[in-house]
Amino acid sequence: MFNLANLFTSFNLVSGVLAIVLAITGHLFAATMCVFAGAFFDFLDGFVARLFKTTGELGKQLDSLADMVTFGVVPGVVMMVIMTVNIEDLQSSEFMLGESADLTRGAFFSWVESFFDNSRKFDLLPLTALFIPFFSLFRLAKFNIDTRQTTSFIGLPTPANTLFFMTFPLVLTLGASSLETLGILFNPYVIVMLIFIMGFMMVSEIPLFSLKFSKLSFKGNEIRIVFLLISLILILLFQVWAIALIVFLYLILSVIENNFFNKGRNEI
Repeated sequence: MFNLANLFTSFNLVSGVLAIVLAITGHLFAATMCVFAGAFFDFLDGFVARLFKTTGELGKQLDSLADMVTFGVVPGVVMMVIMTVNIEDLQSSEFMLGESADLTRGAFFSWVESFFDNSRKFDLLPLTALFIPFFSLFRLAKFNIDTRQTTSFIGLPTPANTLFFMTFPLVLTLGASSLETLGILFNPYVIVMLIFIMGFMMVSEIPLFSLKFSKLSFKGNEIRIVFLLISLILILLFQVWAIALIVFLYLILSVIENNFFNKGRNEI
């Protein structure tokens, strides 16, 4: 039960719990780093399990439970916190000068208190961020029982969806965007639209390639290696914005593989 792969899975879970605590206290950058750590452990546990041939039903269930926290609950909480901050505050000089934690924490707890204060109007829009864990729950359950997803994915994986939404806290905390772009990107209605688009993609029937390397060779891993190389170039060129672009790259390469490479293999 307590093998190395399952230990890495537990590290994924712990990273997610820490991310939740950090997010609700306004430390969005630190929360994002915990999510990245969780993603690293999520990759590592599967790789180690296959390497030492310790895969099993227990590891599969543990992986899904940990993923539900790190890649389901965490992005929902992070986006809910972000949606409680006014756009005007996001564009303020104080926010850009490194006081984002205080402003974010203050805005979030003020929003929570407004629910219990009859003299203030409670904003319902931030609650729509909870549709991220809602769709993630069905995505992970579907993955566990879908025999078609042993070597590939059907629908957007929860880690990819989470990395997409982690662009938001990084753009905020690193000041990687103009004030005009912040006003558009962080408009609550734009965020709500993205939440539902990405949510439906998670439970869709779109076939996507898996990022897990079944063997340490180029043959059979061509699409994964190309994806990793292009992703590295995007990171060097676009830095923070590369995260969202990498998710779109993943979708585009999956479509190319399914419509050209896999189609060609099936015709042979």
